[in-house]
Amino acid sequence: TCSLLRSPKGFPKLKNDTFLRAARGEKTEHTPVWCMRQAGRYLPEFRETRASQDFFATCRSPKLCCELTLQPLRRFPLDAAIIFSDILVVPQALGMEVVMVPGKGPTFTEPLKEVEDLLKLRQKVDVTAELGYVFQAITLTRHSLEGKVPLIGFSGAPWTLMSYMIEGGGSTTMAKAKSWLYRHPEASHRLLRLLADVIIDYLVGQVAAGAQALQLFESHAGHLGPELFQDFALPYIRDIAQAVKSKLKEVALPLVPMIIFAKDAHYALRDLAHAGYEVVGLDWTIRPQEARAQIGKDVTLQGNLDPCALYAPKEKIGELVKKMLESFGTQRYIANLGHGLYPDMNPEHVGAFVEAVHAHSRHINKH
Repeated sequence: TCSLLRSPKGFPKLKNDTFLRAARGEKTEHTPVWCMRQAGRYLPEFRETRASQDFFATCRSPKLCCELTLQPLRRFPLDAAIIFSDILVVPQALGMEVVMVPGKGPTFTEPLKEVEDLLKLRQKVDVTAELGYVFQAITLTRHSLEGKVPLIGFSGAPWTLMSYMIEGGGSTTMAKAKSWLYRHPEASHRLLRLLADVIIDYLVGQVAAGAQALQLFESHAGHLGPELFQDFALPYIRDIAQAVKSKLKEVALPLVPMIIFAKDAHYALRDLAHAGYEVVGLDWTIRPQEARAQIGKDVTLQGNLDPCALYAPKEKIGELVKKMLESFGTQRYIANLGHGLYPDMNPEHVGAFVEAVHAHSRHINKH
């Protein structure tokens, strides 16, 4: 249960550190598994908890975030929890208004249109004042997990957040945001730098609050080609890893494993392997052996089952998982989907995925 806030000190002892060991490249008995969007609408209890509340009001309630984070762990033997939140809390911290429109998704009431609009953003963000509710949710959840599994914190990456802030919501082409990269490169870098600075403080704050690993979501990487990615995404991805680590050292906080998930960026895997992250997350559009060849042996891989595979019958899910584990190998590997769970998925099939990862990886490790 998610009751009463305790201090970030004296967290319960971690009982299952398989996910952290895999992230650091240490040997594991079984391959750890978690799912992006594991706290989500595919669970009836999630829909029930969320029913009466506005989406972002839920994000601002540490107690509700804690409850939603724990729900999947009550059902499935997952090896990690990820805090329930949203990547768009960062643009909100910069002073932008975002509302969740039913059937449409997140919508910015006033997206950035002109370069001058950058002046409307907060140039200095006190993350504790603006995003303290996320830190409280992390601390509360870390206690409420009772050491069952590690807790992952996360943020969107600068380009992905920039694209939302300019598009004003989802987009199939990202044409408005990409036009900034071509027409206003300097202003684009100013915005990306501002976002990166906030993200760095935000991620360090999450570790201070109790996060035991961090994932950076570059969800819109696929809209950039190799050149634009090289200029406008990669430098900030690198910088975030480096700055977070040096700040954690400075304030004597644990150096937690960091995961970079750049969706549809197979053209950049070699660069991402050297960007300073312990783990590189993969979507389902790349062959495991190819990813391993490009990324090398010193970085853990995470992914990459096609989320739609969970629509298959349970036996078929087991077969696909076995094949995935044989392709990646069971070590230096964290099983996951290649993207988040979809709202109409059957929870029993999610359970079948999790159990198949444990069963097949144990079997492969024994033989």
